[in-house]
Amino acid sequence: MSAAQDSLRLWLRLFSTTTLVERELDRALKREFGSTLPRFDLLAQLERAPEGLRMGELSERILTTGGNVTWLVRALEADKLVTRRVSPTDKRAAVVRLTAAGKRHFAAMARAHERWIADIFAALPAADRRAMHARLGVVKDRIRSPRTTA
Repeated sequence: MSAAQDSLRLWLRLFSTTTLVERELDRALKREFGSTLPRFDLLAQLERAPEGLRMGELSERILTTGGNVTWLVRALEADKLVTRRVSPTDKRAAVVRLTAAGKRHFAAMARAHERWIADIFAALPAADRRAMHARLGVVKDRIRSPRTTA
């Protein structure tokens, strides 16, 4: 098998595994919290930014369109999990923050999420998990570093 074919097989395995993990997490979030993985991801970003994030920053961080972020924020606002306020430094921008209820809700989801992830990867010995993490980091660094194309 050529290096290109081997690399393609690896990419397809990574993609299909990621898709399966995301589906499992989404099902579990719906079942236990009536939520979704995109909602969880947005709340996770806000939890990491107590001062709040602008809508565009949220879009960049969760790798989705501005329209999707707007829809998610509106739904989370309706559930009283986030607030959206005009930025004090730029009246054209809105800053989104977790509410107290949002912090509690996310904390409960994060604990469950961690258990689910641990369960999914429990079949791999710790040394294998660490090695895979390191090797995928090499690929991630390669993608992020400037390189010339042929």
